[in-house]
Amino acid sequence: MGYTKLGFFALGTLFGLEGIKLLSGKDAKKAYTHCTAAVLRARDSVLDQVTVLRENCTDIYEDAKAINEERAAGQDADAAEEE
Repeated sequence: MGYTKLGFFALGTLFGLEGIKLLSGKDAKKAYTHCTAAVLRARDSVLDQVTVLRENCTDIYEDAKAINEERAAGQDADAAEEE
C-alpha cells in the first residue's frame, strides 16, 4: 500500500510539473491572448447594448411623462367645463 501511494504521488507531481510547463508555454500564452481579446470584444458589445437600452428607457420615460401631462391637462379642462 505504501509504494502505491508513493507512486501516485510521484505521478501526480510529474503531471503537475508538466502541466505548469504546458500552461506557461508560447502556445498557451497565444491562446490566453486570444481568449482575453474575445472577452474584451464581448464586453464592448455588452456596453454598447446597455447604452442603447438606457437611451430607449430615457425616451420611454419622457414619452410617459408627456402623456401624463396631457392627460392631466385634459382632466383640468373637463373639470373647468363641468363647473
